[in-house]
Amino acid sequence: MTVTDLAALYDRHVNSLFAFLLPILRDEADVHDVLQELFRDLSLHPNTLAGVRDERGYLLRWVQHRAIDQIRRRQTRTRHVEAFRDEAVANPFAPTDDPDESTFRTRLAEALDELPREQRAVVQLKLWEQRTFEDIARILDIPANTAASRYRYGLDKLRTRLRPLYEEIG
Repeated sequence: MTVTDLAALYDRHVNSLFAFLLPILRDEADVHDVLQELFRDLSLHPNTLAGVRDERGYLLRWVQHRAIDQIRRRQTRTRHVEAFRDEAVANPFAPTDDPDESTFRTRLAEALDELPREQRAVVQLKLWEQRTFEDIARILDIPANTAASRYRYGLDKLRTRLRPLYEEIG
């Protein structure tokens, strides 16, 4: 299968595959992960669809199986996140006598609470546990690139949320 063939296959099926997966997974990021995995596998194994009569049916069946895997990974990830939350870690939000630091810690905690759960877990593992993206990926059972993206998006949201406070204190 050439790059052109793969692109044409993508164009023919991605919308129906996305529409099929979204009600199952209920999370666009998970849908994108499954679709990325599908087309990556097809690029690595170009003869996968050779001899397949119902191309769309085959792809729908493939993504359904991967959606089930994704749901299982999400459940595992949720268990890990809950276990992490319950672990005793150095508390960056502990009370302090410095009023500026106390305000910052309070606002940081509020900003973290506003992050989507998946981004918050990655940010906490990266910043307070000093984990690598590979470690985070293993812990949360997600691809390392997904961990890096969630970290970047989470930091962007924290910067936006905390910028006024930083300008006020600074």
